[in-house]
Amino acid sequence: MSENERGTQLTEEEKEELQRGEKGAIIELLVPLDNYLSAGVHIGTHTCTRYMERFIYRVRPEGLYVLDVRKIDERLRIAAKFLSRFQPQSILAVASRPYAFTPVQKFAEVVGARSVVGRMIPGMLTNPYLEDFIEPEVLLVSDPRTDVQAIKEAADMGIPVVAFSDTDAKVDYVDLIIPSNNKGRKSLALLYWALARQVLRERKEISADGNIPVKVEEFEVKLSQ
Repeated sequence: MSENERGTQLTEEEKEELQRGEKGAIIELLVPLDNYLSAGVHIGTHTCTRYMERFIYRVRPEGLYVLDVRKIDERLRIAAKFLSRFQPQSILAVASRPYAFTPVQKFAEVVGARSVVGRMIPGMLTNPYLEDFIEPEVLLVSDPRTDVQAIKEAADMGIPVVAFSDTDAKVDYVDLIIPSNNKGRKSLALLYWALARQVLRERKEISADGNIPVKVEEFEVKLSQ
């Protein structure tokens, strides 16, 4: 199913609601609401696990679950603050989904982290005799369903796990969930870009409203790849 087929449209009333907090005050999002919506970060699947119910905004008539953009934004902030506490090289970002390869690699480049894309070699986090052995202090994964090997090894080693999680996610051993459409090409690009920028803000490497010199488009997997 393409990103367009999954749909990205909300009514004007819903957009207005999503720009307000619990007390009705206008909230400032990390990314303009329309940018979030056009990238489809809020579009879930036709399945919702009990772990993800608290992040749902509504369910469409056809059964598609829609995530609450405010909660996505909130969790991006929390994750950035958490990741900023670690030395850059102690952060490991992984992705087994092809659409996440470029976002993960660009995120690692911007924040100074390590990255592993594609198939992860069993024992990479647990077997010190492996040539590719890594000892990260925190793991960032793109999808708990496909990055299972990395998550299990991190759990075995007591490494905290931050995960982008769609509505169908099983989040065993995940310590910090970022609810999101982790399957869409544009969604993943915007999410990793926003997270990278916020990590640098939290580290005070750029100002609280500062930007990074890398554009969102550079985080996006090109269809020719």
